[in-house]
Amino acid sequence: MATQFLRRFFAPRSLVVIGASPKPESTGGVVLQNLLQAGFPGPIWAVNPRGYKEVHGVACFRRIADLPETPDLAVVCSPLSGVPEVLERLGAREVRAALIVSGGASLSADSTSGRSLRARLQRAALHSGMRVLGPECLGVAVPFVKLNATYASQPIRDGSVAYLGQSGMLGNAMIDWAAGREIGFSHLVTLGDSLDVQLPDVIDYLNQSARCRALLLHLESFQNARHFMTALRESSRNRLVLAIKSGRTAEATLSPVPPTAGIDRRDAIVDAALARAGVVRVSDSDELFDALETLSRFKPPKGDRLAIVSNGVGPALLAIDKLIDGGGLLAELGKASAEALIEQKLDISRPGRNPVDLGGSATPEDYLDALAIVTRDPNVDAVLVLHAPTRLAPSLATANALIEARQRFRHRLLVSWMGLKEALDARAACNRAGIPSYVSPEKAVRAFLHLVRYRQVQHLLQETPPSLPLDASAERRQRCHALIDDALARQRDRLTHQETGNVLDAYGIECAPSEYVFDLEQAERATERLQGPWAIKIVHRDNCEPFRYDGESRRQAACLIQDLEQPGSVVDAVVRLETRISDTLPESPIYSYCLQTMQRGKGSLQLCAGITRDAEFGPVIVFGTGGYKIDVMADRQTALPPLNLRLAQELIDRTRAGRLIREHSEDPPQAVAWVARLLVKLSQMASDLPRLKGLEINPLLLNREGLMAVDFALDLGASSTQAIMPYPEQLRETLVLAGMDVEIRPIRGEDAPLITHFHTFLSEQSIRYRYFHHKAVLSTRDLAQLSQINYDRQMAFIAVRHREQAIARDQTADEEMLGVVRVWNDPDNIRTEFSIIIRDDFHGIGLGRLLMRKMIDYSRQVGTLTMVGTILSDNLPMRRLLAGLGFALRVNVEEGVLEATLRLNEPQSDWQRHRLEAALD
Repeated sequence: MATQFLRRFFAPRSLVVIGASPKPESTGGVVLQNLLQAGFPGPIWAVNPRGYKEVHGVACFRRIADLPETPDLAVVCSPLSGVPEVLERLGAREVRAALIVSGGASLSADSTSGRSLRARLQRAALHSGMRVLGPECLGVAVPFVKLNATYASQPIRDGSVAYLGQSGMLGNAMIDWAAGREIGFSHLVTLGDSLDVQLPDVIDYLNQSARCRALLLHLESFQNARHFMTALRESSRNRLVLAIKSGRTAEATLSPVPPTAGIDRRDAIVDAALARAGVVRVSDSDELFDALETLSRFKPPKGDRLAIVSNGVGPALLAIDKLIDGGGLLAELGKASAEALIEQKLDISRPGRNPVDLGGSATPEDYLDALAIVTRDPNVDAVLVLHAPTRLAPSLATANALIEARQRFRHRLLVSWMGLKEALDARAACNRAGIPSYVSPEKAVRAFLHLVRYRQVQHLLQETPPSLPLDASAERRQRCHALIDDALARQRDRLTHQETGNVLDAYGIECAPSEYVFDLEQAERATERLQGPWAIKIVHRDNCEPFRYDGESRRQAACLIQDLEQPGSVVDAVVRLETRISDTLPESPIYSYCLQTMQRGKGSLQLCAGITRDAEFGPVIVFGTGGYKIDVMADRQTALPPLNLRLAQELIDRTRAGRLIREHSEDPPQAVAWVARLLVKLSQMASDLPRLKGLEINPLLLNREGLMAVDFALDLGASSTQAIMPYPEQLRETLVLAGMDVEIRPIRGEDAPLITHFHTFLSEQSIRYRYFHHKAVLSTRDLAQLSQINYDRQMAFIAVRHREQAIARDQTADEEMLGVVRVWNDPDNIRTEFSIIIRDDFHGIGLGRLLMRKMIDYSRQVGTLTMVGTILSDNLPMRRLLAGLGFALRVNVEEGVLEATLRLNEPQSDWQRHRLEAALD
């Protein structure tokens, strides 16, 4: 339901508090007082069956039916056991948003009969047609609109950071901490038990707010990973997002999640998901509080070079250790800065070098003089001031000096006031002045590293990945699906070793040459076709399951005999393996025996790669060190598909295996490229084969000749959904237009160079028609946003022609882009906004109509209700095209543009009809 009716939670025009009373211990009374204290501008009513005439000066009614008008928002504070009936009465009054603060009761008790409190609440919300936030939540606060619908003990100041969490008590602590630091919030929301409104719904809503410049998240669980990732990725492209996740261990998880096969520490998948979404993760609540301080008062620097000014070298060295361990850089001062510091005798320990040690005799004026030099240095991105109290530089006096002189400094400052008694006053003064201050040097550096990490994440999000041609063979997918269908028809939940090898071969993953035999005679004959020495493995049901580990080593080792020199030894090995499995695993049927040539003498590295499935995030790519007799879990790293080459290389670099590849391969770049391509192929496999539950390739040998899969296993399950929507390959099509073969396909992140080349063929008029102003050059950020789209919310179809036709124009291009049409969907899929642009030298051949029809058909198929667009009034060709496609055109006199609208599908609910007819509600 996404943002349906969420406006009523964050900007209600009127509201009612259910259960408000004048008693001091009344939660409803506290909420009502907070609303009044915040100065809520709209009508407020109270409802209480005890028949109070008024509560805290607000008119009170016995029944919801007695209210003088329907409120936008109902804040429910009555006992939770009676809330289902309250929701039904609110629904009868056509209230569309209910914030349930009430708690203290088990939602799941009596769940077997379907009469649990959770089930009753869900039915009541569904039947009433309203959105429900809670229960057991702190509430909602939006200081900018004077809304404080919480039971918080402190007033909430206005700010630019939004806090969104699942714990009411942590939200309360955040409010109190912020009040003590004089920090405010743009929005503050806790979701409690998330009966209806989910965390991604609120993120979608906040993504539309210009006042939310940064987002702090407290996460406990994930109910819809794709919605979560879609909303979070969109948010992180426009603001800094930090998150803390509780439940990193099984003991701290309220709703246990099944273990993920092949993953020792499931929290690593959460790490991978947050990193993929562009989120900076913090490890504890203390770090979260410090992050709020930094985000509220310090703009992200342009780089990661930190200068330190201190009145002692000891604290500075502690800060440097933290900085380097966290991936930051100690700034190297420029020559002019070094000379100025030496000339003024401001740097004692290592004159002219960073850190700047003012010494124990430093005065507040010495701090100001040093900062005036260091903050002007072009080699410095941020400055950390460290201060320990002395008689010559008392903490408060030094703080006041910094505050008065801060306009002189080119960079904003981070300050650590060490100590307690004197430092408290200095911190309070800086809080009032809006200067971020910290208890210790390490905390200050950690806060700076949050901003550095954000900058690095943004750089990665905007980087164009290297191109890797997609193998779009439908025949390949059909072969693999046929193998899966056959296995399931035979009541098997896994493929045999031979069948798994066929799947790998279909995706271009080389497997060790193998002979599959079923008896002693076949085994002996197979030695004539394979060069010795040999290894033979018994293939039975249990060892066809991926990620099946047995204590200290792989169970697979017991199913394998290596270094067989003679055909007779192979025959003997078959007998021994059959006896071993029959004795130890009599319930596991034997499928075959796999004979391979020993793969030794090539300096091979043993790796492990594969696909596993997580209960929350779906398919996950795994990679690390491999082999039968080592702890492969110790070096296993994860990534969410889909992967491109850059993301695959990043996964490799996080492993010890990656370091070994770079240190010991004859050609490290080539070796890394081979592994990255294999990981991308596994990613494509996860997208193509949703019934693939797990795939393990171990060992995967890497040597100077390339990669070879030696052993592998694949099992099956119900169809899965990826947390990030994969590339929609099925939407590609090729047709003939004006005598040319033209491919229409969704855009990819690798297409950024095509966009740059395409832009050079556009006239100033074409650019003005598309962007409404002249845009001569596309920035790196522009290219990333245009090519790296979220297919769950956006679509862009490009028309391209391939090298044999494009070569006359550009000798270096494999393909060239002729035009592009785009749409941006709102989170509820009500409206989608389109844009289209065609290269000037391909006007008049029907390409624009072709692209528009393709996009209209796609938008209808995904259920969008209306397509809208804005065009300049003098764009006559576009006006004719849209009129011919059935768009209604309306003149907007104030803006001097035409607004185009096309109905795609009919609304299926009253709310959808409302959204079509009114502004966002």
